[in-house]
Amino acid sequence: MTIPLQQTVPPGAGQETARVLELRGAAVRVGGRTLWSGVDLQVRAGEFVAVLGPNGVGKSTMVKVLLGVLPTAAGEVRVLGERPGQAGARVGYLPQRRSFDPGLGIRGLDVVRLGLDGDRWGIPLPGRGRQARERVAEVVELVGASAYAHRPIGQCSGGEQQRLLIAQALVRRPEVLLLDEPLDSLDLPNQSAVAALIGRICHEQGVAVVMVAHDVNPILHHLDRVVYLAEGGAACGTPAEVITSETLTRLYGTPVEVLRTRDGRLVVVGQPEAPSTHGGHHAAG
Repeated sequence: MTIPLQQTVPPGAGQETARVLELRGAAVRVGGRTLWSGVDLQVRAGEFVAVLGPNGVGKSTMVKVLLGVLPTAAGEVRVLGERPGQAGARVGYLPQRRSFDPGLGIRGLDVVRLGLDGDRWGIPLPGRGRQARERVAEVVELVGASAYAHRPIGQCSGGEQQRLLIAQALVRRPEVLLLDEPLDSLDLPNQSAVAALIGRICHEQGVAVVMVAHDVNPILHHLDRVVYLAEGGAACGTPAEVITSETLTRLYGTPVEVLRTRDGRLVVVGQPEAPSTHGGHHAAG
């Protein structure tokens, strides 16, 4: 028996119009400081949203809010119609990149399997073992990792490991996928490949994706909307609406210029932070 993948959601289908994430006037305070406020965002099934901004503005904090790990100081947040933290396995999560010791012997397949039942104790119920193996194999194929999933995870490349970790986050068929800097530490070819994979899963499988990113360029052509955080405020909308000189100048309260290179990459210059810490985050590098 083959367990079917989550059904593809064609454009215009009823599921695509459902709001799976909603933030209304949301604000967060950490250590007495407001990281961001006034966030109004609705994410629908099958949409790809990036959370952007310089270091220290609370990009990863937004993921923690959606997971229910941190409370909001103001506003309202709903995840699949529930309060954050209540949706269980319907939400998949990939934390900031973990490094695996080269000598680690656990197979890639086993890492993926941990996402399915790694939180359970005891002997699996009769018949569940086969179903679990089939689901793991299915999602490994979905992310294009079948050729190396039987290798020890420590012997896989960075890009291969990231595909397996994405499979782990997808194995329970989540409706929402939260990714915290999944492209960090990958080289440019792997950034492009993993970004394309995430975009395909999002749009073809109908999974809503919220992804924290430092560099918008690898994912720019896959995005539906962005949330740009800076100076305690936020701007939400399509990339064309948000990543502009006018919008970022208003957000930062100081002149900012957005340039587009010949190959279509965006470069943000003039924001009030040293180029060594943020200028390259949205630049071509």
